[in-house]
Amino acid sequence: MWYSGKQTGTLMKGFPTVEEVEKADKEQLARWYRFLPSGETTADQKIMRRIAERLEKLGGMTAELSKKIGM
Repeated sequence: MWYSGKQTGTLMKGFPTVEEVEKADKEQLARWYRFLPSGETTADQKIMRRIAERLEKLGGMTAELSKKIGM
């Protein structure tokens, strides 16, 4: 399944790996948080929780960041 990051035109295929989540910057975490589905498998749900945790630790979603990533 493909997911689009609206403003950048980038496509995301499926869920990132745990390693990708740990290395991602705040903007990438915000994109995943906004555009990925909640997750159908336990593994996907675990990744979504980690994305949310890291995003929150880095200051959470701000109005500027929300505007930058779109939707």
